[in-house]
Amino acid sequence: QVQLVESGGGLVQPGGSLRLSCAASGNMFSIRAFSWHRQAPGKQRELVAAISRDASTDYSDSVKGRFTISRDNAKKTVYLQMNSLKPEDTAVYYCNSRLGRSEYWGQGTQVTVSL
Repeated sequence: QVQLVESGGGLVQPGGSLRLSCAASGNMFSIRAFSWHRQAPGKQRELVAAISRDASTDYSDSVKGRFTISRDNAKKTVYLQMNSLKPEDTAVYYCNSRLGRSEYWGQGTQVTVSL
């Protein structure tokens, strides 16, 4: 069983930055793939960024060049550094962990980009 706890969300002005954290419990953290997803009101959940067990990364076109996903296996934590935030980045951000057929989600953290 894996539990994921996100933190770091909040209210930020356009152009600002936030760093989200996803703290994971359970075993085999270092061989799990992780990703960040977001869901805005009235929209489907979408993939934002992903990181594999060997730390290779992938990003959606909408955040490429602005967001950075990283992992710290010793701390069992995955991060999403978000820079140059835009109002359209406003959403609930969820952490996801996958290993084989197992998949887990966190409870989400709200990010609001507004004046």
